[in-house]
Amino acid sequence: MTMHPEMQRAFEQRCVLKIISGLNNFDSQRVAATVIAADRGGATFVDIAADAELIKLARGLTNLPVCVSAVEPEKFVVAVEAGADLIEIGNFDSFYAQGRRFEAAEVLELTQATRSLLPNITLSVTVPHSLELDQQVQLAEELVEAGADIIQTEGGTSTQPVHPGTLGLIEKAAPTLAAAYEISRAVSVPVLCASGISSVTAPLAIAAGAAGVGVGSAINQLNSEVAMIAAVRSLVDALATRRTETLA
Repeated sequence: MTMHPEMQRAFEQRCVLKIISGLNNFDSQRVAATVIAADRGGATFVDIAADAELIKLARGLTNLPVCVSAVEPEKFVVAVEAGADLIEIGNFDSFYAQGRRFEAAEVLELTQATRSLLPNITLSVTVPHSLELDQQVQLAEELVEAGADIIQTEGGTSTQPVHPGTLGLIEKAAPTLAAAYEISRAVSVPVLCASGISSVTAPLAIAAGAAGVGVGSAINQLNSEVAMIAAVRSLVDALATRRTETLA
């Protein structure tokens, strides 16, 4: 696996920030706004839908590595030909809203099929939050054996915080933080902690064992470019603060 040098460095330093526009977001204006915010805010890479035109759009807006998300392996082939740097089986949130679940066997099968089509591309795979924690760990181990280079955790969209403010943000992130803690101790590849992460909980993800975080709706649902860039920068700062404290 050959990873983009800047991204490789961020993984090694455990300060990765992936900004996600959404697996089913094909609105070019919204995707462009998210990519611009990621670029100007200092993110590590962007994650967009697996669509050739969107990849071309992103390429014109940023030099950041471009990841594409899908759950159909054949879409990745076209996306890589269009210039995607890495691929992600996951960002399942939009499917949950439709009542679709992803079981361990299906995610493993998708990973194996994708690897057979694209043996050399950097591959990230999300472990569904709907599985019990021990099943998540077992699946993560099987995914790494099948060729996953990065494991992503999730869970925030399923959690309804009871409390407002900081406590609510921690409650929202708890499932993905728990998964990151358990999975990072079971696999040798980097773990990205995504879904329900904020600048409050990003440092907690690193403390739990993740190499970085993936953030979507906290950025892509904002209606102002200035606010989006500021939100990305606050996440970058939160991760940098955590890294500085660790080094100290």
